[in-house]
Amino acid sequence: MTSSTITLHAPAKTKSQGRLDVLQMLSGVLLILFLWAHMLLVSSVLISPSLMNAIAWFFEATYMAQVGGPLIGLLIFTHFLLAARKMPWKASESEAFFKHSVMMKHRDTWMWLVQVGTALLILVMAGIHMWVVLTDLPISAVKSAARIQHGGWLPFYLILLPIAEVHVGIGFYRIGVKYGVITADNRAWYKRRENALMGGFIFIGLITLIRFMYLPLHSGM
Repeated sequence: MTSSTITLHAPAKTKSQGRLDVLQMLSGVLLILFLWAHMLLVSSVLISPSLMNAIAWFFEATYMAQVGGPLIGLLIFTHFLLAARKMPWKASESEAFFKHSVMMKHRDTWMWLVQVGTALLILVMAGIHMWVVLTDLPISAVKSAARIQHGGWLPFYLILLPIAEVHVGIGFYRIGVKYGVITADNRAWYKRRENALMGGFIFIGLITLIRFMYLPLHSGM
């Protein structure tokens, strides 16, 4: 009876785990697209603070900020729960994982460990960021600049920016490997493109922060 039960339930369990993996991948892709879109929209301040204010007004007038913000927060938490299934939470699991990583010297294994660490930081920091912004509507270039210049938020964003992009870059790479898009033949090519993409978005984020640092607070223009 026991062996029969195992035989019957093992395929169902495998199928269930497969579905959760797909949901994890889809939620991750949605969050990657959101992050890139968010960074590009905020960086519109580089063109003109008025443009950033106009974009913010549109999202708030259509309630996309008020409704979409909490939904993105829920998506982040859901994605974390899906990914947490495979994280080594127990001390014995973490110790075994670290020992095997050192022994095998496998780059992709270390990348996964970095992804786990950045995920924990992003879960907390992204939640803080969303709470601060969504409880202080409307969004404006001047408010964002004030947080950077006098609110003490610059170190916070200097940490969140690179870890978010590193997490996204590793996540995109691992999705490609898992689903066969990235193979041994094209892996080096994808890694170069991935590093260039991460570097590009980090650069955009940094110059946006610099713009906020020097934006006059008496005017949104």
